[in-house]
Amino acid sequence: MGEGKLSGARELARVIDHTLLRPDAREAEILRLPDEAAQYGFAAVCVAPRWAARVRGRLEELGVGGEVRLAVVVGFPHGTTTSAAKAFEAAEAVRAGADELDMVLSLGDLKDLRMERVRADIAAVVEAAAGRPVKVILETALLTAEERARAVEAAALAGATYVKTGTGFPPGKPATEEDVRELAALAHLYGLRVKASGGIRDARTARRLLAAGADRLGTSSGVAIVKEAEEEERRRGSDGLEQGVEFEEPTEG
Repeated sequence: MGEGKLSGARELARVIDHTLLRPDAREAEILRLPDEAAQYGFAAVCVAPRWAARVRGRLEELGVGGEVRLAVVVGFPHGTTTSAAKAFEAAEAVRAGADELDMVLSLGDLKDLRMERVRADIAAVVEAAAGRPVKVILETALLTAEERARAVEAAALAGATYVKTGTGFPPGKPATEEDVRELAALAHLYGLRVKASGGIRDARTARRLLAAGADRLGTSSGVAIVKEAEEEERRRGSDGLEQGVEFEEPTEG
C-alpha cells in the first residue's frame, strides 16, 4: 500500500486480518474474534480449518458476514502436506464458508528450485478456492533472494492473489520492513498483493510495514493496535486525522 496515510484507527483496522492460530486456542477465544472484528471493523478473521464453520456462523449471527471476511489457513504451518491434501483442506474450508485462503507453499520443493511442483501445489489450492483469493505464505526469512523471486513468480503463474511474508511461527521470523519492501517490489510486478505477518504488535510497526508496501496485515494484536491508534487520535485531535494528516516517517536507528 505504502501511502503513508493509514494513521487512523479505522483505516488500520480495514487492512488487518484479525488472527488466532495458536494450537492451544480454545473455542471461547476463537469466538471472540468475530465479535471483535465486528466491533473494530477488521478486514477479516483468520483461523484454522477446525474453526471455520463456527466462525462463519458467528459472523452471520452478528450480521457482518458480508463485511468481515473469513480467512482460513491451508497446509499450516509448515506446508509439508501433499498438494491433494491441501486441495481437500481448501475445498472443505470453502464449504465451511471461507472467503479467503492462506496457504503455505512447499518450502522443500522451493529450496530445491523444483518450480513446477511449487506452482502445481499452489494451483491445486487456487482451483479448490473456486475464485476466492489465495494468499501464498513464503517464509521469506528462510529464503534466498532467488528463492523469493521464484516463489512470487510461481504464485502469480498459479493464479494466487497475495504473497505473504510468513506464518508467524518458528522457524520463520517476524516480518521486517526490508522483507516487505523487497516482496512488494517483486509482487507488484505481477499484480499480486502483499500480506505481512509475524511480530506486528503495535501501530508504529503496522504503519511501517504498510509504508513499505504491505496491502494487508496478519496479527493477533489487532485490538491493541486499533486501541493504540484511537488513543493517538484522542491526543492529536480526530479532526486532523480525518482530513488525512500523514504520520511522521520513521527514521532509521
